[in-house]
Amino acid sequence: MTKQIFVGGVPVGGGAPVTIQSMTNTRTDDVAATVEQIRKLEAAGCEIIRCAVPDMEAARAVGAIREQIHIPLVVDIHFDYKLALEAAAAGADAVRINPGNIGGADRVKAVADACRKRNIPIRIGVNGGSLERELLAKYGGVTPEALVESAFGHIALLNRFDFDDICVSLKCSSVPMTIAAYRLMAQRSDYPLHVGLTEAGTPRMGVLKSAVGIGGLLALGIGDTIRVSLSADPVEEVYAARDILKVVGLRQEGAQLISCPTCGRTKIDLIGLAGQVEERLKEVKKPITVAVMGCVVNGPGEARAADVGIAGGDGVGLLFRHGEIVKKVPQEALVDELFRLIETI
Repeated sequence: MTKQIFVGGVPVGGGAPVTIQSMTNTRTDDVAATVEQIRKLEAAGCEIIRCAVPDMEAARAVGAIREQIHIPLVVDIHFDYKLALEAAAAGADAVRINPGNIGGADRVKAVADACRKRNIPIRIGVNGGSLERELLAKYGGVTPEALVESAFGHIALLNRFDFDDICVSLKCSSVPMTIAAYRLMAQRSDYPLHVGLTEAGTPRMGVLKSAVGIGGLLALGIGDTIRVSLSADPVEEVYAARDILKVVGLRQEGAQLISCPTCGRTKIDLIGLAGQVEERLKEVKKPITVAVMGCVVNGPGEARAADVGIAGGDGVGLLFRHGEIVKKVPQEALVDELFRLIETI
């Protein structure tokens, strides 16, 4: 059990549901474009959004953005502590910094004071690519122990200025190292943890690495808020995060698809059918399991645990519910009939 902080009105840690985050890729000082993207992310299921604040124009835009969205806004600050002060004053709900790269202790104190005054938490973002030189020398490179020691150094610096409203992330691009670092941090502290992998990659490998890394940690009970980082539309990050939470049993809302891998018995376009069903299920909010199976021999039986499903034949298929056959349907009508059945649940 970790401590609980509040990002805007959203609880993080302390037994609260794991929250989904993403990050905008618009220019933050382009308020209209940034708000438009955030609203799309909200609709996809994003619960906390982060925006890069590279300059003062971006920092000053935070207030106008915050007024037009419905989820908490985290500002991502590097190097210039004045950007954190401006963004906090403008209405940011949280600040993500690496206290080691914004200058001397007086600057860290200024940020801590500004955030304490407004009840704004700080996420300490430790990254394998920007570890302190002395830690790299001490540990011979990036290691889980180095990442954790860096985090505790930053925590101590904020604590020195009477600030403890803290969330921690320890990111790198290696799945095994990320898992090891978060496990070590969870053993040594009770600060809420923001879990993710940095530079995860394009959707195919990025989702795979995130599913193993983030999903593995969540399955161990580690992680309070997550972001799947992809070189893609940020909406894809949110969909992937939702799927990971479903797979590890931490989210029940929305539909879950199960489908078989096809074999020599398959006489129907199973791959095409599964793709159609998956796409249409994005709009289904009911917590149900839907099966798309390749043949009538095993389909309804193997997928008996599913709420509803279809099983292929030779140009036709079966529509079933909890393993019981409802009716036989031509292939071209299978998907539509399936969703008519879903509407009755």
